[in-house]
Amino acid sequence: MTDRKACELRPDILVVDVMMPKLSGFDMVKAIRQSDCETPILFLTAKTTVDDVVTGFNLGADDYLKKPFAIPELVARMKNLLGRKQPSREETQESYTIGEYRFSPESAQLLHTPTREITLLPRREADILQLLCKGGGNIIPTQNILLSLWGDDDFFNARSLQVLITRLRHRFSKDPRIQILNVRGTGYKLIAE
Repeated sequence: MTDRKACELRPDILVVDVMMPKLSGFDMVKAIRQSDCETPILFLTAKTTVDDVVTGFNLGADDYLKKPFAIPELVARMKNLLGRKQPSREETQESYTIGEYRFSPESAQLLHTPTREITLLPRREADILQLLCKGGGNIIPTQNILLSLWGDDDFFNARSLQVLITRLRHRFSKDPRIQILNVRGTGYKLIAE
């Protein structure tokens, strides 16, 4: 499937291998994410270095499963990506002011207000940021984030969360008053002075 075909078919989920014959999975996901930030994408691949995983998430993947894998785990991860609660009418109208930024969870848009620069966040990043915003500056336990968004709090999901938190920190770099703190052994909290 090409990136163009994926946009035409509008699938519920994309399971992508990195090593494909004509176009690498990384290139395909990069192209898809330019116009589609909603469709969940899961990389299923033998490319298992930390750099490969980080690249996958940086391109907008929602999950990354390394080969060899167990079918029940793949099914559970797909169900988790597909089973995310659809926002209610009240939730779709909420947005958050975070320092110089305005965040809309429904559209996964992060607007830097002084420059009017809009960033579309991958869905998983937007979900994490929404949990942190709802926390109101309180610590959100790591286990709660993992179970809520991944359905499992294993080591690999925890590493994925760390990568996505790093990406969110980078996105807020234009406003030094904003911090996403890691409270060691407990969780994360969002601070915007």
